[in-house]
Amino acid sequence: MAKRSNKEQSLQDVLQDLYKKNKLEDGLLKVRVRELWFSELGSGVGSRTEIVDFRRDTLYVTLTSSVLREELLLGKQKILTMLNEKIGYEVVKKLELR
Repeated sequence: MAKRSNKEQSLQDVLQDLYKKNKLEDGLLKVRVRELWFSELGSGVGSRTEIVDFRRDTLYVTLTSSVLREELLLGKQKILTMLNEKIGYEVVKKLELR
């Protein structure tokens, strides 16, 4: 019979271990960043967003409106700060608006 350890872990720790062992962290992070883009920036920005892609530490966003792109460029640092606060740690370091 296998021995069990009495080491207690929170559910969050168990899930994070599972994600690391199965190399799911990157994919889940991509989905989380994409969801945050649409939920935090609202339907006005969401309806003018074509593509949201997160690779390494950069968020690439393709917009259909050049006017909106220019407005978002002005608040680029604020958007990065907001996304990272919602995630819980600094993940998104660059924002590329196309």
